[in-house]
Order: sequence, then C-alpha cells, then structure tokens
Amino acid sequence: MTGRKTTVGGLVTANPVWVGSSELTMTLDGLITCVDAGAGAVVAKSVNESAAARRQLDIADYAFVSAGGRVRPAGAARRGDGLLNRSGLAQVDLDDWLALLAAGVEHGAARGCPVIGSITLGDPVAAARIAHAMAGAVPAVELNIGAPHGREAPAVRQLTEADAVHDAVRVVRAAVDAPLFVKLPGQASDVVALARAARSAGADAVGLVGRYPGFLPDLGGGAVLGSWGAWGSPACLPMSLYWVAKARTALGADVPLVGTNGARTATDVLRFLASGARAVEVVTALWIGGPAALAELVAGVDAYLDARDPDEFVGSALAGAREYKDIPPVRPPAWLPYTARWSRSSGR
Repeated sequence: MTGRKTTVGGLVTANPVWVGSSELTMTLDGLITCVDAGAGAVVAKSVNESAAARRQLDIADYAFVSAGGRVRPAGAARRGDGLLNRSGLAQVDLDDWLALLAAGVEHGAARGCPVIGSITLGDPVAAARIAHAMAGAVPAVELNIGAPHGREAPAVRQLTEADAVHDAVRVVRAAVDAPLFVKLPGQASDVVALARAARSAGADAVGLVGRYPGFLPDLGGGAVLGSWGAWGSPACLPMSLYWVAKARTALGADVPLVGTNGARTATDVLRFLASGARAVEVVTALWIGGPAALAELVAGVDAYLDARDPDEFVGSALAGAREYKDIPPVRPPAWLPYTARWSRSSGR
C-alpha cells in the first residue's frame, strides 16, 4: 500500500485511488478485500429507506460489451469493455448495516483506509435520518444523487436541476456532522451548476460524474438485459474529465472533487487528477480484474507521482487548456488530411 496520503473534504485517505460503491462493497468480506488490496478509501454499497430499492437488487443483471459491440460470455470480460447493468441497493436492515460498516471502518482504520457510507437518494428527509445514524459509524458519508437507475425506478432519484440539488443536500447536511460528499449525474444540462449548488448547500466534496442511462438492442428482436440500464466504459472517460475540469475551473482549486466513471488504468486515474480531481473512484476495473487490478492502479499512480509534487499535479492539465475564442488559427488546416482524398483533383 502506498504511503501517499490524500485529503479530500477533511477526510484523510491512504491514497487517491478509491473503490466506489457497488456489489463489491456490499459485504464485510468485500470491504476488507478492497482495503487489503491497497485502496485509498472504500465506499460501501448504497442504502436508502425504500424496500423497493432493496428488492430491485433481485433483478440485477450485468452485460460486459466489447468495443465492437459484442456481449461477452459470463466471466470473459476484458479491461476495455463497457458495462451495461441493472442494480439495486443493499438488502439489509439499517441497524445490521451500521454494524457491518463499523466493522469495516475498524479494519480500514488500522490501514489508513477510511470506509465511507453511501446513500442513494430517495426521500431527502429519510436520507437525512439515515445519514445521521450512519455518521455514528463511518468517518464520511456519500450522498448519491446521480444514480442513472433513478430514471427508471422510482425508489431512487436522479437530480438534474440545481434547485433540487441544493434543497436535498441542505436537508442531509443539517443532519450530518461528518464530511459529506455528493455524487452528481453526468447527464444534466449543466453539471457545474449542480456542483455549485451542492457546494453552496454544504457538501464538503463533489463527485463527478455518475454513469449514463444506456440501451443496447441485441438485434434478435430484443434488448441486452431486456431493459434499459446504466452504462459506463473507457469511452466515457473524456466526458467525465470534461465535467471535472469544468468544475475545477469554475469552482476553484479549494473545492475538493472526486472523479468517477471511466477509469480502468493508472493512466486514466492520473488523467482524472490532472483534470482537477483529488481522488478517483474505480469499480469496473475491479469487477474484471479483481483485487490485483486495484493494487496495479495504486502502484502505477504512486510510481508516476513519485517524481512529482502531487498537489501541483492535481489540475495541471488546465494550464494548457484554452477557450475556443483564444485559440489561434491552425495552419495548415487540421481538417485537410481528412478531406483531401475526397477532392476531385486528389487523383490527378
């Protein structure tokens, strides 16, 4: 495990490579495995007040899709595949869940790896009640208001308007003394506005961005998974980095950002950091590669930053990013090689 500590929203973590909330962090064994593999922090599987959200886990399904659009057989996924899935929330009573979290926190604390509680928003008042109880067991709480399943299942909500984000975060913030991290959707008219609203309502850090709604026909008269789902892939990386970079530019370096959606390699994690994130949540790389993939990411990031100042590296890519209006004309035109073969004179 690297000794390169990272502080995000008042929470000190072992390193900037975090494990995001998923079925991998739904059991104590899963939490412990992620901690022992070298995670900087581990976000436990989400809960909320809804029995329907828990039942939704009974219809969970997962399809790994190659870059060429082929659905892989079970167990044959590769690191570059996309993931289309349905999911639900942890199927456990709150008291039992808090006891499990407390055991995970104890294990992680001995290794400098915080275990973070997670709530996927249903009703804000109920989320505040759960967050208050959860803060007695964990050092920080993540409030996920960007779950793509919120577009399909009423048991969870995806907030895409700044006023709604502000109101929900304000209610939960009032109930929680621990650091509060708010995870935002990637599909909204202005994700930066959502980040600003979350921050103004009291979020200590902002997560950018949740996965996107997805749909994939199987061309046999049906659809992969037989439904709509949530989509994430390496191809999402530039889209996620766009919002991280824009939020860093608009909100400033003092606002802690946590990147997610698209990081499968150490280089991907480093690109999140260079775009302005202070930490990065990974999930799918672990589904595919297991704990060894996490150790690989941590080692790769640590090796790259070993010869650099990590604080200066965060957001460093923005120094070379200009607004369109400030870019001088490209000479010769960059489009020329792409169009030359279509010229009537090109064959003469």
